[in-house]
Amino acid sequence: MKVYNQLYIDGCWSSATNDTLIDVINPATETLAGQAVLADASDVNRAINAAQKAFISWSQTSAEERAGYITAIADRLRERSEEMVATITSEMGAPLNFCRDVQVLDPIDALYKHAEHTILLDQEKLIGNSKVINEPIGVCALITPWNYPLHQLIGKVAPALAAGCTMVLKPSEITPLHAFLLAEIIDEAGLPAGVFNLVNGNGPKVGEPLCTHPQVDLISFTGSTLAGVRISQLAAPAIKRVCLELGGKSPFLIGEDADLEVAVKLGVDDVMYNSGQTCTALTRMLIPAKRYEEAVAIAKSHVENINVGDPQDEETFMGPMASLAQLETVLMYIEKGISEGARLVTGGLDKPVGLQTGYYIQPTIFADVTNDMTIAREEIFGPVLCMIPYSDEEEAINIANDTPYGLSARVWCEDKQHAEALARRIQAGQVYINDALWNNAAPFGGYKQSGNGRELGYIGVEEYFETKSMLR
Repeated sequence: MKVYNQLYIDGCWSSATNDTLIDVINPATETLAGQAVLADASDVNRAINAAQKAFISWSQTSAEERAGYITAIADRLRERSEEMVATITSEMGAPLNFCRDVQVLDPIDALYKHAEHTILLDQEKLIGNSKVINEPIGVCALITPWNYPLHQLIGKVAPALAAGCTMVLKPSEITPLHAFLLAEIIDEAGLPAGVFNLVNGNGPKVGEPLCTHPQVDLISFTGSTLAGVRISQLAAPAIKRVCLELGGKSPFLIGEDADLEVAVKLGVDDVMYNSGQTCTALTRMLIPAKRYEEAVAIAKSHVENINVGDPQDEETFMGPMASLAQLETVLMYIEKGISEGARLVTGGLDKPVGLQTGYYIQPTIFADVTNDMTIAREEIFGPVLCMIPYSDEEEAINIANDTPYGLSARVWCEDKQHAEALARRIQAGQVYINDALWNNAAPFGGYKQSGNGRELGYIGVEEYFETKSMLR
């Protein structure tokens, strides 16, 4: 069990104002995974002051210097990748294979890719009699979630470093251990003091002081839409830039000509990965009415063969929910689906057989779902799939867009050109065509209540710039 009893501020480990430790619970065993010290507003102030001081020199570094530090951090993170895998599995329950490939190796790849974007700060454009240049925005408050803890952390830290900004990171207090481990790695890489600072704590005591501090220039937050609204309100009086990656209720539009078995199985897996704790999960599967019952049968058979169990087992596909609170939330939504008249195809409220200890839940499918039901409107953030029939493509597009969210979607048609035409009509920041894979070099973010701004790729780095026009 790892105990982190110091914060990382101004290039060194230092005691928090108080010595209170928070317990981090292993969701598979309900035992202690570790402990981490809690910061308060005075610690936040120290961290921001360190970042402000470091910004003066860090913002003037060359692209080559910043790329070198980013690569050095990525190299050391790769060397300690198995330690990071074990840490994330213990603190949030992701199965080892998934954790290794998606929770750790994928963000390492994203970190490496950001080294090539350090040159963006030096780019100039001539527009008439103006020379347009980029400048780092300043001190950034980075607030990250518990579901893809390292990935979301790298999605903020990497572009901030590339852009010449300094930062204060607040990870989720549910899963802070990975962030302390990354701070060790950053310290080993020799990043200049104050460029990266780590404080740990909850929203009211740490997050809010971060968002309202006068020396913070940008806030980047990933989490719930409700929390995103609160952060926007806190930032508004000082007109701070706010980048938000929030909730989703993503549609998977399966066309009439699709290979139904392949498409449905992919859609089911997409929802059940990470125990459904994925903001982009394709939780609304839209199926042609005439093929609907066939699709339901395929989904039922596939779900009932998913291996739910110990995340330490390399054969496990789905581990526990990350916390007791999240388990209770998902069970509440399953009860709501049943009470509103959706057909429970498989799964439900009972614990999986043989898994009485741990925050385990059955992968669940609802059929006969209408798009006005609560389970089709609200983000459940658990392994719950809603299967919705449609009569024609116009109705399918209307259902897909009838949501307050707009983060992700997928369209599957044998005719890829037709699939792309449908994808263009879906109001989402990211739309996959057929079996397309995630892309760390492409921008990621949402429409509507799924947020604003973009992460990853060169567009993600540009979020951390101010643009200056010099007229000559």
